[in-house]
Amino acid sequence: MKQLLLILLVALLPGCAGRDADRRDSPLRGAWLLMQVDYPMGSRNTYPGHGKTYLRIYEGDSVMCQCVMVKSESELIIQPDLWRNVTLIDKGGGEWSYMEADHPRPLTVQDDSTIVIQQNGVLYTWYRADSIAQEWGEEICDIIETDLQGGDAETYRSYVLSSKERRQESLIHVFIYSTIAFVILVFVITLIAVSNRKAKQRLQLQLQQIREEHEERPQAVRQAIETLESQYFASEEYQALQHRMAMGQRIHDEEWSDIEAQLKMVYPGFASQLRTLYPMSALEYQTCLLIKLCIAPSDIANVLARDVSTISTVRSRLYKKVFGRKGSTKEWDEFILSIGA
Repeated sequence: MKQLLLILLVALLPGCAGRDADRRDSPLRGAWLLMQVDYPMGSRNTYPGHGKTYLRIYEGDSVMCQCVMVKSESELIIQPDLWRNVTLIDKGGGEWSYMEADHPRPLTVQDDSTIVIQQNGVLYTWYRADSIAQEWGEEICDIIETDLQGGDAETYRSYVLSSKERRQESLIHVFIYSTIAFVILVFVITLIAVSNRKAKQRLQLQLQQIREEHEERPQAVRQAIETLESQYFASEEYQALQHRMAMGQRIHDEEWSDIEAQLKMVYPGFASQLRTLYPMSALEYQTCLLIKLCIAPSDIANVLARDVSTISTVRSRLYKKVFGRKGSTKEWDEFILSIGA
């Protein structure tokens, strides 16, 4: 059931692979803001001028999107400018061969955050803008590509990207996915509750059948069982087992089958009834076998190399698992002694 819940939740998660996830690494990939332009005669323009600058987004090393951008605290205003195929070839030694639409342009990668592109003797210095790329990169590229390829080249459109709307959209998505996850969780919990209730009903039916079988035994059968019990508890095998218990000698793994065989001769239905009640661990099952043999809890602890408190916990825990309510160790022992004939 837990695996089903995990699969359903994973299936609901939105895809997180970016549009360039399968492209190889490139020193240009990401967003870049134009910060200054140096002309051959020594003059310089700095950006953003009048609040405007140019934004470039390189998708890997094969596509470049460019727009005019105005940024405020709450929104971006962009005007698509260029959408071009680019080629970037590593020549080694920090030198790169860079082309825009088949036009070569010297490129210098000063560091991870600064690049300089030369065009007709003019130097354009760009600074990395990772925050813009992470928040708006894919949307901006879609707008530029759609506008320049499908629109009128002579018409310049402006697009407003609102941070507030983006946050609202994100909150809506979170709410939708959280609601779906909550509904699935409630559904799974309901399935578990129904399954547990059915299992409890089956267990109650089994317990009722055990009680009815015990109460409806003919007197002759009861006397025969009592005779078998008396003979077994007076036998040399049982006396030897009692002696080993009193000496605190452990029972080896291969000896448990012999104990089960001895119990089966006296209580033919005990092991099968016990296993249908609850999927017990080896420690729980062995504890129940020794209880049926009338072994004292302290001797059970010695034989199984456990503390007496551990054996008490096992017995009370089994009672709660089987009956669905708290019970004493004595109540569990009485129940074990009552079944199996």
